Amino acid sequence: MSAIPQHILNAQKAALDNFLAVQGAVFGGFERLADLNLKVIKATLDEVAEKSQQAVEMKDAQEAMAFTSGLVQPNAEKALAYGKHVYDIVSAVQADLSKLAEQQIVLGQQQVNDAIDQLAKNAPTGSEGAVALMKSSLATANNAYEGAVKAARQVADAAESNINAATTAGFKAASDAAEAASKAAPRARRANA
Repeated sequence: MSAIPQHILNAQKAALDNFLAVQGAVFGGFERLADLNLKVIKATLDEVAEKSQQAVEMKDAQEAMAFTSGLVQPNAEKALAYGKHVYDIVSAVQADLSKLAEQQIVLGQQQVNDAIDQLAKNAPTGSEGAVALMKSSLATANNAYEGAVKAARQVADAAESNINAATTAGFKAASDAAEAASKAAPRARRANA
């Protein structure tokens, strides 16, 4: 009966650790998303109760007009904020998974390097060129991978920057619309008077 070599046990342990880390990242993101949704539901129910009470207490059409125009901006801002929170959660999970994948790839690269070194030690005389070719090919593949990762990071950073700019613009547009609506309500009351 032969014992399992230590490097195989270490590789299996590393794979299991990586699987557990991926599972933790995914469930952590799910937990944050569920928590966000519960908070949004609770806040929405509280706000609906408050706004319903305010609607019942209205005395004339001008109050109703001012009330309805005041509902637009907060809801638009809340929708934008919710979308931003969801994006942040998904981005964090994606970043964690990318980091774990990179660690797994680095581990795999190290294992291939070790295998090539072991092969070189046991290779017959005259096979040094083939071993050098394998090492060179591995180095080229590693460089290509690093270039692709760098490009992907730049694209992700640009996308995040664009999303942040769009969110800021959306908040400004919602604020401007609410301000315009609040200025229009007194004019409408004066026109009706």
